[in-house]
Amino acid sequence: MIDEETQEIFRQETEALIESLQECLLQLNSTPDDMELVTQVFRDLHTLKGTGAMFGFARLAEFIHDFEAAFEQVRSGNAVVTPDLIAVSLKAYDLIVALLEGEEPPTEQDAELKAALGAVTSGGAAPAAAADAGDAAEEAPVAEGELEGWKLRFKLPPEFMEIGGNPVAILEELMEIGGPDTKVEALLDGLPALAELKPNELHTAWEMILPPSADEGDIRDVFMFHEDSMELELTAIRGAAPVVEAAPVEAEAAQVEAEAAPAEAAKTEAPKAEAKKSGGKKSGSANVQMRVSAERLDDIMDRVGELVIAEARLSDLAQKLNDPNLTEVVEDIQRLALGLRDTTMAIRLTPMSSITGRFQRLAHDLAGKTGKDFDFVIEGEETELDKTVIEKLSDPLVHILRNAVDHGLEDNDTRVAAGKPARGTVRLKASYSGADVLISVQDDGKGLDPEFIFNRAVDRGMISADANLSRNEIFHLLMAPGFSTAEQVTDLSGRGVGTDVVKSTVEALRGSVEIESELGHGSSFTLRLPLTLAIIDGLLLQVGEERYTVPLAAVEGIVEEPEEIRDGTESTTTVELREKLISIMRLREIFETGGTRADHPKVVLVRTGDQQIGLAVDRIIGSYQTVIKQLSPMHSRLNVFSGATILGDGDVALIVDVAQLVKAEGLDHDNKEQAA
Repeated sequence: MIDEETQEIFRQETEALIESLQECLLQLNSTPDDMELVTQVFRDLHTLKGTGAMFGFARLAEFIHDFEAAFEQVRSGNAVVTPDLIAVSLKAYDLIVALLEGEEPPTEQDAELKAALGAVTSGGAAPAAAADAGDAAEEAPVAEGELEGWKLRFKLPPEFMEIGGNPVAILEELMEIGGPDTKVEALLDGLPALAELKPNELHTAWEMILPPSADEGDIRDVFMFHEDSMELELTAIRGAAPVVEAAPVEAEAAQVEAEAAPAEAAKTEAPKAEAKKSGGKKSGSANVQMRVSAERLDDIMDRVGELVIAEARLSDLAQKLNDPNLTEVVEDIQRLALGLRDTTMAIRLTPMSSITGRFQRLAHDLAGKTGKDFDFVIEGEETELDKTVIEKLSDPLVHILRNAVDHGLEDNDTRVAAGKPARGTVRLKASYSGADVLISVQDDGKGLDPEFIFNRAVDRGMISADANLSRNEIFHLLMAPGFSTAEQVTDLSGRGVGTDVVKSTVEALRGSVEIESELGHGSSFTLRLPLTLAIIDGLLLQVGEERYTVPLAAVEGIVEEPEEIRDGTESTTTVELREKLISIMRLREIFETGGTRADHPKVVLVRTGDQQIGLAVDRIIGSYQTVIKQLSPMHSRLNVFSGATILGDGDVALIVDVAQLVKAEGLDHDNKEQAA
């Protein structure tokens, strides 16, 4: 019995295989003639089957054996990739995932899927191949000799025994497959001179003759974990084929074709060989990777954060003591701490591509359920976010994608009648914007109707009929719990739950949701999220007797506060700066801090969304490595602060969330724009 810890290791190791399998199946749906994808699917299934059997997943291995056999039919030309094959394969994929996650689906499901896989691959060879075979049969029938056995030659890697391998066990397993008729011969021509022989390295190769009853797949399974680092040749031994007489002209043509074949093969294979040679990794420069648990990464990040705080305290102490030697050491520690912080942050960053595979599958399933034809385009897969953000993004994006297809896109006839292409487009896009990452889902569907949404909210008693809401406020009614514009509930949407999940999840990540739409032309839902939730570069500000931090990436400039607004007591005002009207927020009045006003107050120009806002402060202290600490539950409702950080002298500085502060003061563009 395999223990739970070992099974968990197996599940982690199969993550990449599972992702590759789903991705290849979805690509085959659009490029069914791509034999490289077929081969990759076969390899993924073959590896999953072998590792599953080794780790005790007997049911999984047995099911994948038939799944693999279906693609072997395609690989050998006896079947073709069809939409039906992809549909059944994706259902089989879902069963594999369920088994890997420890679920116990009904065993009848295995039999049903096996039968379905057999049915969709029993239709015969590809049309072109069948036609060629028919022509060849008319001209000159060719018969293949009967299988008489297998010739196997293999040489294990030199370090095989060092990593715990046992060549005797390999030989015994092969003997068991072949039975008593198996012949084995050791090949010693690779043995070095005695003086150069290293006893811990393996230099012997073997040649074996196995009977025809041995299964090719079983033979290859023996070397499953070593194929990439060893020499392996397996050829079928066949008897002489029956001689078929051919007409002289046909024989001559066959001769010409046979002579031309090697030349053609050279033309096509040479570039591949050259590419392989140039693209291969140089010896000693392999990109070695290792799997580390998320908990350990979190622990490292916490310790780096504490190191940054300790470094800040040391820097503050060195400044007070004014000791040149201590200052020099502190500068070295600052440099090392900064490098360690950046490296740790880079480890935590995860590309969007790590979760886009599931969205491609979702798009495929939505197209089938809704009957709508559309292209699903992903842009910016290389955009990286903190792993904590990535982990929580999946559910919000699933809900937005469902709504984009179910509510946003029209059916084909409606699109054509409106002068649009029959095939719609849904686009998932990720990009950087200062200290934030923008992830948007756009569709070219019917768009949002503000008047319809407003009336639906009035009918449900959410707002009064005389409410004066901006266009953006009307759109954000879609995210109220239980609100939906759907006329009827489907298994995809209509319950008014999905958008509420989007809002709550994004706000918990200190992000925001922006909605844009043009009636008749489509909608765009954009999630604005922080790049990281751990450590940021901040600008430390003095306001009265308190100190605050704003993200340095959002700062666009610092200017002297104009004389005409210094004596004002309102929380906000407007002034012309750099030939533009800028809204100014007086943090002293907003946060009600005490203390003497500075003689030379400053205005910090920050960017939030597409707006530039000014923050009136007393003094700029300087840049500061800000370790983000979560606020206590008692203070978590203070949305204008995204957290707090500990300063070098032990005091706490609150981190200002500029976007939330702008919203709270009613300075965002959408609050100024009234609904028509």
